[in-house]
Amino acid sequence: MSAFNYHQPTELRFGAGRVNEVGSEVARFGTRCLLVTAKAWPGVETLYDRVKASVRDAGVEVWHFDEVPPNPTTETVAAGAAIAKAHGANVVLALGGGSSMDSAKAIAVEATHPGSAWDYLFYKSPQPDGRTLPVVAVTTTSGTGSQVTQVAVVTHPGRRDKSALYNALLFPRVAIVDPELMLSVPPHLTSATGFDTFTHAFESVLHCGGSPYTDLLALEAIRIVVSNLPRAIADGRDLDARTAMAWADTLAGLGIANAGVSLPHGIGMAIGGMYPHVMHGEALAAVYPAVMRRTWRADVQRFARLARVVDPAGASMTPEADAERCVDGIEAFLDRIGMRLTLAGLRVPREELPALARQSLVLPDYKNHPKVVDLDEVGAILAEAFGG
Repeated sequence: MSAFNYHQPTELRFGAGRVNEVGSEVARFGTRCLLVTAKAWPGVETLYDRVKASVRDAGVEVWHFDEVPPNPTTETVAAGAAIAKAHGANVVLALGGGSSMDSAKAIAVEATHPGSAWDYLFYKSPQPDGRTLPVVAVTTTSGTGSQVTQVAVVTHPGRRDKSALYNALLFPRVAIVDPELMLSVPPHLTSATGFDTFTHAFESVLHCGGSPYTDLLALEAIRIVVSNLPRAIADGRDLDARTAMAWADTLAGLGIANAGVSLPHGIGMAIGGMYPHVMHGEALAAVYPAVMRRTWRADVQRFARLARVVDPAGASMTPEADAERCVDGIEAFLDRIGMRLTLAGLRVPREELPALARQSLVLPDYKNHPKVVDLDEVGAILAEAFGG
């Protein structure tokens, strides 16, 4: 067995009803809290009020920033950081999906450092330091795993660029994962976020920096998603399915926090940066079959191992046959969850595919894939993913 490291400082509070502990958890880290959420929609106002009441009952003042869009931007972060600074917030509470959690992490940096959060992307220097505000994360979807990662994804609209802060200081101090908060998530959002969970686990196994530990987490996450995501889509009130998906999301997040993602995520991030109307899970669903079809031969053993988890009933006698059918297994799964998408259907302009290909190689994710592609190969993947 190869040597490896594993690091996970986030305290996990998992289970139905655990949102009731949010006030006491926030109070451990500060007395002046910025709550970060998306705009309320019918049914969510009650949750927002409930969380604010819990925080106040714990003796913590709270201000609410509720301007997080589906793809948080540098402007989003700046607006939230301004409120945090104006009120002297010393703890940030994220409540929502990946967009809210990523925004909260970036706000925790921008509110305490010179310049903007964009100045502290993973490849820049200096990096965030100990001034970064502590973050408590309460997730309401099963998708990004951001509640247990050190990543904050942000889009710069002026540059049409989606990138990430990546720093150990961005691990939430506490993550509350309460499946009851996910019972009202609509079917398509359940599908898109659930497929994001699938891809985190899948790419964690493919990642050149993976380990036996992250493989253990990721393979279990894939098994859970394949069995339970269709159930959660069919009946959003199925608490058992929601609980299973919340656990899979957490496992996948724990995996990518120590391994990472690969080529599909680099392309998916480029799509989100250039076309903010496209959900991250949608972008991944559109490109996944093409990526896998063109790269499985680069690591037959790992693709075969994944195929046997995605479609255990179809296991064959040879690794090559299993690796090749991994593509069919993914396409069949996308059909089951209503996510067989194309770039054309997502309104990505055909004439911008060359620019999208170039942007897909800006982040280093493609270097972690079993096959390290070049610009021409990414262009071919995008052309296939565009569809008719």
